[in-house]
Amino acid sequence: MAHEKNHDYHILQPSIWPAFGALSAFTMLFGAVLASHHLGRGNDPVTFVGIPMSPWLFILGLVMVLYTMFGWWSEVVKESHVGDHTPVVVIGLRYGVIMFIMSEVMFFAAWFWSFFKHAMYPMTEGSPAIDGVWPPVGIETFDPWHLPLINTLILLCSGCFATWAHHALAHENDRKGLVWGLVGAIVLGAIFTVFQAYEYGHAAFSFRENIYGANFFMATGFHGFHVIIGTIFLAVCLARALKGHFTQERHVGFEAAAWYWHFVDVVWLFLFAAVYIWGG
Repeated sequence: MAHEKNHDYHILQPSIWPAFGALSAFTMLFGAVLASHHLGRGNDPVTFVGIPMSPWLFILGLVMVLYTMFGWWSEVVKESHVGDHTPVVVIGLRYGVIMFIMSEVMFFAAWFWSFFKHAMYPMTEGSPAIDGVWPPVGIETFDPWHLPLINTLILLCSGCFATWAHHALAHENDRKGLVWGLVGAIVLGAIFTVFQAYEYGHAAFSFRENIYGANFFMATGFHGFHVIIGTIFLAVCLARALKGHFTQERHVGFEAAAWYWHFVDVVWLFLFAAVYIWGG
């Protein structure tokens, strides 16, 4: 009784994850900059004691980020099992997820800004040109009504499966519907990634050819990376659902995954409309 809580707040224990996560993100970003510099300009890779820093530094940072996600979220799951996730704490967690998604919105806004800027004010030999064209001369864009449209339908159907899973849990307490909805969302998310890789393999332009290729691969590539992360997120929720972690009243972890997945859906709709249809 001496340790029984008489408040709705959770006093956090000292944790290494915020500092380690910041270091991991910086390592991944620095590695990505080095890799982009090497790929974009065709320069010799930066080396350290004879070992190329790219893409190995980026891969190291990515592994560190994934390890941070695993360790930090494992602690959050343990906190929920011991009763630390009071109603006030759950509200804070939801606000945190919303703020994270908003930061992701601004991240993608930068790529859309770059794409629209160069589309409306095309460059010719490094200077603005009144008669400049977009896409640049020689670029053979993808037909949006073939594989891109199929991928759009796949991702939208995946979002429907995620919504079905959430409705089954939150409104009907149907654990079977929760599991099968998650399975459908995960499978379709994986198929989307495979089709995206296939599309990249058949692109008639490259990342470093011109600003169109750079914008296209950065915008759609980062979205594809988010799809992979979201698929992992849903797979973790599926594993937790099979273990009976979620209840009709307490499933904030699954809510976060569903919100993130719908954010990925919406971003793709904008990419499909702006990059594939309007930009093509």
